[in-house]
Amino acid sequence: MNTEADAAPRALSSLSVAEFAELVASEQPAPAGGSATALAGALGAALAAMVARLTAGRARYADDRAEMIAVRDEADTLRGQLLALVAADARAYEQVLDAYRLPQETSSQRARRTGAIQTALRRATETPLAVAGACRDVLTLTAIAAAHGNRNTTSDAQAGAWLAYAGLQAAAINIRTNLTLIHETHYRGRVADQLTELMADGAAALARALEAVNE
Repeated sequence: MNTEADAAPRALSSLSVAEFAELVASEQPAPAGGSATALAGALGAALAAMVARLTAGRARYADDRAEMIAVRDEADTLRGQLLALVAADARAYEQVLDAYRLPQETSSQRARRTGAIQTALRRATETPLAVAGACRDVLTLTAIAAAHGNRNTTSDAQAGAWLAYAGLQAAAINIRTNLTLIHETHYRGRVADQLTELMADGAAALARALEAVNE
């Protein structure tokens, strides 16, 4: 197995599912919860795209073809973004650890260390915030797929919705944890407001997906 520095960028670019799971389960600090969260969202996007493809190509769903093609394309884009965030989260966490490892013997060293930690924590917050936003968007797509997609794949749309919602909820945990360590009040408030909106949008989209599935 490669070194820790190599492991995070490799997360999904070259590892199998089993290898990635083993890496998460290891004693290495990253990839960890944030990377797994992004992966959950990516799988939700993959299911939304699958449902769209199995709908757009069927004559009986001709009236929904254009909408399903749009869902497919957006879901594919979101899947790529979320897979990239798997590695990005691991890198962000490593930067936080590096900042905490800086020397703190003198006052200037302590000041530099504090600044580096705050900068790294912001970066480590922006990554799960991006994951949360992408998962919210995936949830919106799964709701459309559930309502207008191939009825033989409605359970897949529902599964995709739950995966994306899990990603959103888990990203929120990481964001809130980081915010407790960030000093700037304005930044904390802005991110908290964004997260509140994302959570509300995501919950509403999940409800629409499940209602459509259960018609």
